Amino acid sequence: MLPDFELTPPERRVWDAFPEGRLVDLRTGEPEGDDPARGGQWGPERTVRAAVLVALLLGGVDGPTGAVASLRLVGARITGRLDLDGAEVGHVLRLEHCRLEEAVSLYGASTRTIVIQDSWVPGVSAGLARVQGQFDLRRSVLEGGRLDLINAHLAGELNLNGARISGPGDWAVDAGGLVMEGGVFGDNLTTRGGVRLPGAQLPGGLFMQGARFSSPGGVALALDNVTTTTLDLSGGFVAEGTVRLRGARISDNLTFEGATLKGPRDGDGESLICLLTQATDFDLTLAETPSGTVDLRGAQVSFLHENEHSWPGVVELDGFVYGSIKTVEAGQRRDAVGRREAVARHVGWLRRSPGYSPQPYEQLASCYRKVGHDDDARRVLLAKQRHRRRTLSPAGRAWGQVLDATVGYGYRPWLAGVWLLALILLGTLVFEAHDPTPVKQGEGAPFQPFVYALDLLIPIGGLGQRTNWYWTDSGPQWLAYALIATGWVLTTAVVAGVSRTLNKS
Repeated sequence: MLPDFELTPPERRVWDAFPEGRLVDLRTGEPEGDDPARGGQWGPERTVRAAVLVALLLGGVDGPTGAVASLRLVGARITGRLDLDGAEVGHVLRLEHCRLEEAVSLYGASTRTIVIQDSWVPGVSAGLARVQGQFDLRRSVLEGGRLDLINAHLAGELNLNGARISGPGDWAVDAGGLVMEGGVFGDNLTTRGGVRLPGAQLPGGLFMQGARFSSPGGVALALDNVTTTTLDLSGGFVAEGTVRLRGARISDNLTFEGATLKGPRDGDGESLICLLTQATDFDLTLAETPSGTVDLRGAQVSFLHENEHSWPGVVELDGFVYGSIKTVEAGQRRDAVGRREAVARHVGWLRRSPGYSPQPYEQLASCYRKVGHDDDARRVLLAKQRHRRRTLSPAGRAWGQVLDATVGYGYRPWLAGVWLLALILLGTLVFEAHDPTPVKQGEGAPFQPFVYALDLLIPIGGLGQRTNWYWTDSGPQWLAYALIATGWVLTTAVVAGVSRTLNKS
């Protein structure tokens, strides 16, 4: 059935080709002249009204037996609004190398596959749409209008590979509540404005290798409460603005391998927020160190991969749980646990967390214990106590210094032995050079400088030396007093340090 207006020659070609699904190509063959960005200069020989396309898609023309009607148009300038709001479209729509003068509207529509490839369009609105097929915007330019897929349902793939989207306001892509049955592909996607998919269900994964999202001072990518199998933001992915994954559930891989997270423009904010995120494999081997904070509070991952660029000056780690850590150096992935230099680096990583929280230290120590590196675990727990000491009162800090110097908070009990040997040696040398006075002439054991020094350092019991001899010289006498006091301090520190270790405080 013909529309109630006269068809132009190019429109007639489209109308006649539709029943058999034949391709109509209006290009001239000259690359510059066929560029959709210059499509505003195309004349009537390449112009098709959107109303004609709507009439075909809604009314259609019966085709010959065995033919599948579809709209396939290449190299056309489409004037007017392609308005299919609420429509039930039973035909495939394929536009390639076209220029659409007005936005495409599919709000609440039920359609088959929609392809708008290598084209120029002011925007696409498909909120609440149900697409029984794929939605393909590969290499198209959406200029001045966003891609709206709020609460849409797609049975196939969403393909945004190579597309460029410049939306008004803060968001270039707004797809909150999107439900996919296939994957979302945005390799080399470029946006001016953020990409927003909160609450989306993406069982086929989200792949954004080499994509670049620009929202300086705002949110470049919002994936709050997303449920997906794979989230691939690697291969040169760049985010100018915050990447936010609060509450995301990723059953397989979350990867930022080779990505750049520039964060806020002034660097005073978050580059990556993974608050309460869950993933199996978390790859944070970045190309550059993030300019803003990395927030991993409450996140849970099985395998953590990191490199020299993973951690900025501030890292929020309270509640972050991981099973193992692998470090990437010179292109090789190595188990970080068991390498002595890695312990110091990881402790430095923990200290970048603002304030003091014991959990990040306990988590790292647990990671070392699981593979039998108890010495490294003790080094981490010692670092925890030193960090905690900075939060105490002056008296607490002073006592902490004593515990650290004498027994390493119980994690280095051998230090007490070192102190004991050093003080015994000092006392032996000093006491040997002086003559003591016996308490009772002719009674008691002979004076032995080594045993006398040891007797002074033992606060309980005695070896029979310090009760039988005393000094008239002030030097040895004051040293004796000092050794007695030091003995009590050492004993108290050992008991406190061992108790702290046993209680895992």
